[in-house]
Amino acid sequence: MTGEKQRSHICSPGLPLAIYREVAAHLRQVQGMEVGLIQTRSQQFDYNESQVGGLWLDYSKAADAKSRNRVNQILAYYGDRYQPWQDCEEIADTMIFDNGLESKI
Repeated sequence: MTGEKQRSHICSPGLPLAIYREVAAHLRQVQGMEVGLIQTRSQQFDYNESQVGGLWLDYSKAADAKSRNRVNQILAYYGDRYQPWQDCEEIADTMIFDNGLESKI
């Protein structure tokens, strides 16, 4: 992480892959935001578990108070409809980006 960005990792256990992608698409529309999917640690497929470990969020300097407020509104919308978001720093040692490339952080 550079000095110009603030990174956080969030998750909502059981949230479907399609919803994670929808949330990421909405968050990418906010000025100063970069978003990606975190790979799940589970090696077993389970319909009752999410196929994604969570989201990483990068707030750049361009993400002003208005942008951060909009991010919070988007996350609250999905959190109210599904499950509340959790801080998931512990799962974020491996990320998978939407383009399929993995990166260790």
